Amino acid sequence: MAQVKLTKNEIKKQKDALKRYQRYLPTLQLKKQQLQMVLRQIELQKKELQDQRDDLYSNIQQWIQVFGEEVDVAALIEIDTIVTESGNIAGIDIPVFKELTFKDSQYDLFLYSLWVDRGVEGLKGVLALDAELFILQRQYELISQELRTTSQRVNLFEKVKIPETKENIRRIQIYLGDQQTAAVVRGKISKGKIDASGGAA
Repeated sequence: MAQVKLTKNEIKKQKDALKRYQRYLPTLQLKKQQLQMVLRQIELQKKELQDQRDDLYSNIQQWIQVFGEEVDVAALIEIDTIVTESGNIAGIDIPVFKELTFKDSQYDLFLYSLWVDRGVEGLKGVLALDAELFILQRQYELISQELRTTSQRVNLFEKVKIPETKENIRRIQIYLGDQQTAAVVRGKISKGKIDASGGAA
């Protein structure tokens, strides 16, 4: 615990600090709850997208098995960019998935069966879901990091700063109270001595 001056000015400083901590703590606690809620939502969203992605990929695999052709559908697709927007949750900037763009794939329609087009579109869907899952994971990491920082601040205020400041105020009040009592006692002693010396004269 840091040394504090045992003065009236110091008690005012400590009381002001305590008010600041007590005013700021509920905001931090609210932010912590909000971040925890957002993380739960992202987890649910990730699970939902993962299920969609797995179903879609499973369907593509079935087409390939049914038609039994040796076609590398993935080779017909080339990713261009993952397009994101900037979002904000509880003061944190996060990427938000918009779309996955592909370069124009040029392949001879006469050389491939009709199902290949469907396979290419299906695989593009899988890749788009993969990209969205990737961005969701990035959101999760950024929000988790902010949650750790916010939780540390909440703990610092709850377990260190507020109790420490209350203890400082208590110590200063006791000291000032003792000083006041001592001053009263000294005053009475002085008055008694003056009265005694006045009576002796």
